[in-house]
Amino acid sequence: MKRTYSKWQKLRQLSIVLLPICVTQLAIVSTGFFNTVMAGQVSEQDLAGVAAGVNLFYPVFVALLGIVSGLTPTISQLYGADKVKKIPNIVRQAFYWSLLLSLLLIGAGYLFVPSIIELMELEPKVAQVMEGYLVAVSFGIVPVFLTAVLRNFIDAHGMTRLTMLITLVTVPLNIGLNYLLMYGVWGLPALGGVGAGVGSAITWTVGLLLTVTAVCRIGSFDHYHLFRHFPAPDFREWKMQLSLGIPIGATIFCESSIFGLVGLLMSAYGTSVMAAHQAAFNYSSVVYVIPMSISMALAILVGFELGAKRPQDAWQYSNLGRLVSLLAVGVIVAVLYTEREMVASLYTRDADVHELLLVFIVYATAMQYADCINAPLQGTLRGCKDVRATFLMAVVSFWVVGLPGGWLLAHQGGMGPYGYWLGLIAGVLFGAVLLMVRLSMLKKKLAKAA
Repeated sequence: MKRTYSKWQKLRQLSIVLLPICVTQLAIVSTGFFNTVMAGQVSEQDLAGVAAGVNLFYPVFVALLGIVSGLTPTISQLYGADKVKKIPNIVRQAFYWSLLLSLLLIGAGYLFVPSIIELMELEPKVAQVMEGYLVAVSFGIVPVFLTAVLRNFIDAHGMTRLTMLITLVTVPLNIGLNYLLMYGVWGLPALGGVGAGVGSAITWTVGLLLTVTAVCRIGSFDHYHLFRHFPAPDFREWKMQLSLGIPIGATIFCESSIFGLVGLLMSAYGTSVMAAHQAAFNYSSVVYVIPMSISMALAILVGFELGAKRPQDAWQYSNLGRLVSLLAVGVIVAVLYTEREMVASLYTRDADVHELLLVFIVYATAMQYADCINAPLQGTLRGCKDVRATFLMAVVSFWVVGLPGGWLLAHQGGMGPYGYWLGLIAGVLFGAVLLMVRLSMLKKKLAKAA
């Protein structure tokens, strides 16, 4: 990354950082898309089982990975301030505490998941697929956490194309393994939905090996000598890193756990509704790649500019990112909405699920318009390392406004499962307003300190 002077230069720099992130995230989300589509083609029960496993596992999983993502603004600010000698120790210490987080997640899963599955009272086949999927995917948790440390280290330097290239290798591998294992091709056992978990675990391990190789061999990073020696754990450094990462992870958990919980609540409306909701959520996740990628790019660029003591440049990047998000999502969602019959057909051949999905897609479309406003604001504030206030706003918008409002609409307003979606949309929009207010306050605070 380098300093920019005009808006066109900033737009070009934003594009250079953003496009590889977008491709990377789209490739990652496509794995979930193909998992959902493949499971739906196996059976309604396999789709529901994978959906239940994802809804239980991913809120905690992505929240803990969110803690690791706190490395990005830290490293990007050090890079912008030309204090690169401090970076290797930060990365090495992050290996230690991220490994601990991954082991805690695995241990908690083996302790609590069986009891949770019993409490859900799922159909026997759905419960079997859910448990098998979660056991299989657990074998890839340690590799993916260590990979996350290196990925944040790479991205914080603006080298997002490297992450993209690694992802473009691993995602097709994941999709191919899932196909082989779910359908039992080439004499392999047909594992159904469980095969998606096995494929993910193998792919995450391969991803770690590729990322380590890249960091050790590429000239932009080999001078850091990250693996030359490992110092003793420095708990003071852990505290500094986790004080930034934990609020980010908690914010992500507030968001993802809401969607996961709503997915579990859908089980009360039957397997068809549960399957249709998961398909709509997956569709929404694919579109969300754009505002999420812009958010990640802004965290890098805003952090870089603030580290170099150029706040006005940081705010220009923020404004550009918000405008790009609104325009890009608006066009794509409008096109997909007009083709919702085709979109629904990709997910299921079941007539009941198809009809339900058409309605869910309407709400998913509205959700994306709300997200394209909210996400860039979050990325800007993360680049500023202003994460605690963002967490509190997420708690209010999702758990005080979104979920209670959705429950009232579903049960008192007579909207059934669609009421939860409307409540979440209201929560996202309310959160966007809070983030705008917070960003305005932060700008004034930094202007006074200048």
